[in-house]
Amino acid sequence: MPTLLSSLIPAAFVLIWATGFVAARYVAPLADPLAFVAARLALVAMVLAGLALALRARWPREPAGWRNGLLAGVLMQGIYVAGVFWSVHRGLPSGIAALVGSLQPLLTAAASEPLLGERVGPKRWAGIGLGFLGAGLVLLPKLGAVDAAGIPPVALAVCFAAMLAMTAGTLWQKRHGAGADLVTNACLQFVGGAAFALPLALLAGETRLEPSLPLGLGMAWSVLVNSVAGILLLMALIRRGAVAGVASLLFLVPPVSAAIAYAMFGEALTPVQIAGMAVAAAGVGLASGRR
Repeated sequence: MPTLLSSLIPAAFVLIWATGFVAARYVAPLADPLAFVAARLALVAMVLAGLALALRARWPREPAGWRNGLLAGVLMQGIYVAGVFWSVHRGLPSGIAALVGSLQPLLTAAASEPLLGERVGPKRWAGIGLGFLGAGLVLLPKLGAVDAAGIPPVALAVCFAAMLAMTAGTLWQKRHGAGADLVTNACLQFVGGAAFALPLALLAGETRLEPSLPLGLGMAWSVLVNSVAGILLLMALIRRGAVAGVASLLFLVPPVSAAIAYAMFGEALTPVQIAGMAVAAAGVGLASGRR
């Protein structure tokens, strides 16, 4: 059973994480991006607070525990999610945004040894390289359709900063969140994310949320599945595994997102993309195994 569970948790995380991009596309016509992010983060914080009370989960006893959870949330939920949503809404092609996001495992692996003392061996580096190559092949058709002259530099910079924030948040969580309760720490993360995103949405004047069944369904999925389940799985993975190996799972997000888009929206899947899926899966398997 432990072996089966160990295999199911990474697979469930990748599937859930990939649905976030589909949900964002689903609700895009019905809400301003920052308004949707702010509402989502606030609702997730409330759901997790209720879950923590129901489970009588342990809250931090020291101020440092509260600070660590809130700061991880500002980085991983506030800056990262809001930055990606904003940059895509401001004209950054989704393929470019996904490619920038695929740099995160590379940076995490490079920083894990000096900051965490986790050695990334040749086998894991080879897996990370294969994963990046596979993700790039999946994104290749979208990248080929992009005119480099038409890429908004500000949106690209914001997306890159968001990726750096996610990397820093992952490393911070690994270093400071080992002894924290999963549910209460996740709640603090979304409180921190909401505290960043709410004022940002108001300052940007992005407050449109059109009440409708599609928006309600998209919000419910984003809150309960993509956010609550996704963050608990991510934190469990970070706690039990090397951070570089966990980060490499993100290479599977573009292939899984492409497969979901094919099933839901009829988007084409080319032979190159299918080959990229296989290469990414092989790379993640190599990077996630023993060093």
